[in-house]
Formats: sequence, C-alpha cells, structure tokens
Amino acid sequence: MKDLIKFIAEALVDHPDQVSVKEIEGEQTSVIELKVAKEDLGKVIGKQGRTARAMRTILNAASTKMRKRAVLEIIE
Repeated sequence: MKDLIKFIAEALVDHPDQVSVKEIEGEQTSVIELKVAKEDLGKVIGKQGRTARAMRTILNAASTKMRKRAVLEIIE
C-alpha cells in the first residue's frame, strides 16, 4: 500500500525527492500518511480534491483486494 501511494505521488509532483510516506498499522485499519513539498500540495490534492479522491479510491480498491482497510491522510 505504502509503495503504491509513493509511486503515484512521485509521478504527480515536481520534487519527487521530498515525497515521504509513512504507514501506521492498527488491528483492522492502516493509516497512510503522505507528505510532499509545500509547493506540490496543490498537485496532490487537485481541483476540488479530485486527485486526492482518486488516490483514495485506488487505495481502497487495492486494500479491499488484500482484505484490509486503509485510509490516506495528506499532511501539510
């Protein structure tokens, strides 16, 4: 899951070296925290949050296939 989000985020931003992804695993749910450079934040979120929503949809589909639950948090 972590690698999937990192791959997508690095493809979107201008500074892929500043992308960091941290996964916090709970008993049932994993929280994936995505942190990017301040000037790339808009690219990751997208217009009206469409890009972020698309990333969450992909993450949800991948985690459902693995019979887990994952939540994406974008951190400023």
